[in-house]
Amino acid sequence: MTLEEQDKQYILQTYARDYTNFVKGVGSTLYDEKGKDYIDFASGIGVNSVGHGNDILTSAICEQVKNIIHISNLQVIEPQAKLAQKIVELSGYDMGIFFANSGAEANEGAIKIARKYGETKFNNKRYKVITLEHSFHGRTITTVKATGQESFHTPHFSPYPDGFSYEKSIEDVYKAIDDETVAVLIELVQGEGGVQPFEKGEIQKLARHLKTKEILFIVDEVQTGVYRTGEFLASNLYEIEPDIITLAKGLGGGVPIGAVMTKHKEILSVGDHGSTFGGNYLSTTAGLAVLDILTSLYESGTLDEVLIYFSQKVKELVDKYTHLFEKEVGLGLMRGLRARNTEIQAEVLKNCLKEGLIVLKAGRNTVRFLPSITISKNEIDEGFKRFEKAISAL
Repeated sequence: MTLEEQDKQYILQTYARDYTNFVKGVGSTLYDEKGKDYIDFASGIGVNSVGHGNDILTSAICEQVKNIIHISNLQVIEPQAKLAQKIVELSGYDMGIFFANSGAEANEGAIKIARKYGETKFNNKRYKVITLEHSFHGRTITTVKATGQESFHTPHFSPYPDGFSYEKSIEDVYKAIDDETVAVLIELVQGEGGVQPFEKGEIQKLARHLKTKEILFIVDEVQTGVYRTGEFLASNLYEIEPDIITLAKGLGGGVPIGAVMTKHKEILSVGDHGSTFGGNYLSTTAGLAVLDILTSLYESGTLDEVLIYFSQKVKELVDKYTHLFEKEVGLGLMRGLRARNTEIQAEVLKNCLKEGLIVLKAGRNTVRFLPSITISKNEIDEGFKRFEKAISAL
């Protein structure tokens, strides 16, 4: 039985899989079972923030695994407390943190915090959450409903929870607010929705307005957080102070972890929320190692150099191949090329894999780049060399 046959027989077929079998990774380079190398511009959809086989992360995980992998959250967990402190200090916000296992779980936690805030803060119950079209917030029943893409709201999984609405733009949010609105939930850069950043000024204006209305501002930083956009949080880059922030993806460097952080530290009481695996020894030890690695890159100025270099490469492509791409989009190491149609997007993805380059697709016909934050200039050069080969025939 081949690996493909095994997968199709025993795994629920919820992914449109490619059957390249990767067996090793070094930095931002992956190797398949035949020894062919691939430059990784996807990093497991923004998860492998410090690349593959990172010595510091590997050593930290191995040392922890020798001692304790997991105990329950009924006992104190030292690396969990240390990671929470580190995140809060790097963010610059006075917040408390709950650890989960994924971005969807982090967003579930954010919505629960908002709902309890709406129940206890006001005379009339507030429970409605406004999100934006083209947003993506997760795959659970609640976070699917929070996602502002109609294609996710299929009747197969209905009925969905009430209380979510979607607006076309930031300006439309103001008109949608009523006396039952408790929160506005947005991504500062819509990842799945086409690597689309919002203007800094309009976000700051919204933050000020929500504060005057005592409506919570929730920022989904599952993809933008942990130095992906150049600062520790995109919220720092936009110079706002949200009420709730969610993190996941790059925080664990590949080990599953999610986090919801809030300045409303008194909202949740004992028993209100929980997670068996959330914030265990393994995941939080990994998180501490990842933050040590990336904070060092940030403080040395190396991160800025990589961001600028990668951005220049993307800009050169859009200037050179105007017949294929309309424009470049994104921030930091969260970049995209907006293809002129879906056929071009599909061909680019297919040809890149043939040439030994892994890229991603996103909404609005976007070819998406989410490389590891530790990617080297040599790997960037080689990756874009392969990208040009992949599109040369189009």
